[in-house]
Amino acid sequence: MTANMSVNLTIDHCNVTSPVTYEFLSWVIIAEFTLGLPLNLSVLYIFIFRFKFWKNKSIFLFNIVVADFLLVACLPAKAYHYQHGVRRSSDKLMCKTLLFMLFLNRGASIAFLITLSLDRYFNVVHLGRRNFVRVLKKSPQISILIWLLLLPLTVPTLVRTFECCNSHGRRVETAYHDVTDTFREIVFFTQIIIPFIILVYCTIRIVNRLRKKTVGEKTKLRRAVWVVLSVVVVFSICFLPCTVARAVLLVVRLKDWQDTEDVVVQIYDSLMVLSYTDCLMDPLVYCFCNSGFKDAYIAAFCPTFLQKKLQKYNLGPPAATTTTITSGTKSSSLPMLDK
Repeated sequence: MTANMSVNLTIDHCNVTSPVTYEFLSWVIIAEFTLGLPLNLSVLYIFIFRFKFWKNKSIFLFNIVVADFLLVACLPAKAYHYQHGVRRSSDKLMCKTLLFMLFLNRGASIAFLITLSLDRYFNVVHLGRRNFVRVLKKSPQISILIWLLLLPLTVPTLVRTFECCNSHGRRVETAYHDVTDTFREIVFFTQIIIPFIILVYCTIRIVNRLRKKTVGEKTKLRRAVWVVLSVVVVFSICFLPCTVARAVLLVVRLKDWQDTEDVVVQIYDSLMVLSYTDCLMDPLVYCFCNSGFKDAYIAAFCPTFLQKKLQKYNLGPPAATTTTITSGTKSSSLPMLDK
């Protein structure tokens, strides 16, 4: 055991084992940044200047946009490190700041996506009862509280480097190091597993409710199903694969299979890069959650000949509620779906 531990101590786990793989991943990250920055800037513009999110009960959606900007801001640094053959910055402040922002984005995205799904669940399955989520999402103070609650779960990333230089079995553990690493791994897994279980439950209940309704009552249910399914897709592509890879990586490290670890690390890092597509997929959730946002986005950025075609694909007939979209001196009212 001592011999194995001494071998572990001499290995620099932050250097890449396959420069070609990480060169490719760096270009994937650059592509995500190139697409994600203008997309999220345009979404931010719509939410603030055209859609007026604070008037349309879309504060939670706006917070997802803020979380996505945290992620987009980190991508150039990640690409730079991968192109230079390292998995993280050698500067401790830079490394910890980057990890903090990535973990904060991850936690915030999950928290607000789950809240949206729960809102649809209560609107459909428990129709007529008081929907506490609907009450909460009208208050900006609740969004601030969610961000503050995420901080205690994110701060452990600043205590020790999470990405490549820590792990149980990597070194001789002290009680302090062991507790810190264990807590961080628990947070990493529970913030994915528990929300995903909630998502699956909400989806099953909403689909069952849809089957029991008559044809004339199915429009709202179909919209709710699409909202929850869009969140499930985001989870299945962006969060679940890297979570499974992290579990496999921990097992390999505990077993001290160094050759296998070199391969699993590359898979884990690749799936983490895949998780960054979160900033590209979230706008789909916005469109399913609120047709007013979709109509505002189409009106602002799509050519005229495409606008009528795209606006035909609402998930149901518009509700009586309207939202005002401004464009210079011209204003128009757009139909809003249940928000």
